[in-house]
Amino acid sequence: MALTASTMLPLGTKAPHFQLLDVVSGKTISLATFAGKKALLVMFICKHCPFVKHVQVELANLGKDYVSRDVGIVAISSNDVKNYPDDAPEQLKAIAQELSFTFPLCYDESQETAKAYTAACTPDFFLFDADQKLVYRGQLDDSRPSNGKPVTGEDLRAALDVILAGQSVSSEQKPSVGCNIKWKPGNEPSYYG
Repeated sequence: MALTASTMLPLGTKAPHFQLLDVVSGKTISLATFAGKKALLVMFICKHCPFVKHVQVELANLGKDYVSRDVGIVAISSNDVKNYPDDAPEQLKAIAQELSFTFPLCYDESQETAKAYTAACTPDFFLFDADQKLVYRGQLDDSRPSNGKPVTGEDLRAALDVILAGQSVSSEQKPSVGCNIKWKPGNEPSYYG
């Protein structure tokens, strides 16, 4: 299990456009879906990664806790399903339903959305403000599958709360770490590895 860190996309970066299908509803989800929200959280996750499994209940809780707080949330899985069939859309749909996700979970078959966001690991988090400019790209919290620390969502929740309060998020941010995104052979982006 190779440990991969977030690329730490520069703060202030405008949210890249995407247009993907939600694996549960079949609806098209795009950046425009979240226009007018005070914040937008884009999470790159998958089903099989032990780092995502470690935090998946907290991801579901985040959705439930912020659904009424003018925050747009979308989860995206970009893994190569030929070599990682556990991350295929029907498997993603099952986990979204099992965990009662209140946000769309989309499948990025081309992997172009992951590349546009410079996503490198699962989980990888990107939080944008009302102008869809990047204000946070970092870890959920200090918990990891083997370090014994509780999963609280502390770092990401703090950034969300600061944005919702109309304040500026500190630029001191710890990168997210997890399994690398499973790129299709020959499709690895230039920023990867």
